[in-house]
Amino acid sequence: MEEAADGAPEKKKGSMVITIVAIAIVTLVGAGAGWVLGGMIAPKAPVEAAAAAPAPAAAHGEKKEEGLPHIATAAAGVVQLEPITTNLAYPSDSWIRLEVALAFNGPPELAMAEDIHQDILGYMRTVSLQQIEGPRGFQYLKDDIQERVDLRSQGKVSKVMFRTFVIE
Repeated sequence: MEEAADGAPEKKKGSMVITIVAIAIVTLVGAGAGWVLGGMIAPKAPVEAAAAAPAPAAAHGEKKEEGLPHIATAAAGVVQLEPITTNLAYPSDSWIRLEVALAFNGPPELAMAEDIHQDILGYMRTVSLQQIEGPRGFQYLKDDIQERVDLRSQGKVSKVMFRTFVIE
């Protein structure tokens, strides 16, 4: 009974309640500060941005696409080729995937774009992994593909744009 009269157990109970309340307050302040800071840093939601931007007028018979407009359009003179996925010459178990877009000087010719696509695919099957390693190898690959496109298109394609390049 002396311990109860001494007040030690009551002190522990009081300090534990104060600690729990302090932790709860610090947690709420941290959560509120994170919410405010996140609201200031985060970009606007896509719905709000789409509502703020004027919608382009669709021509008769065209489907209206949702989201951002694509740069690679025939009207812009840019044709995005289908993704090229193939294995490399050496090691043959390495795969490469690249997406390329062609910028035409005039109106795009889709038949020529398909021929260029097949030519790039055939060329990629002859490339070894050692040839395209590092930034210099990638630059050589870009130059080689640009040269092949120039020969195939007879100057009708002004630029080859790499959109993705993945080696597995």
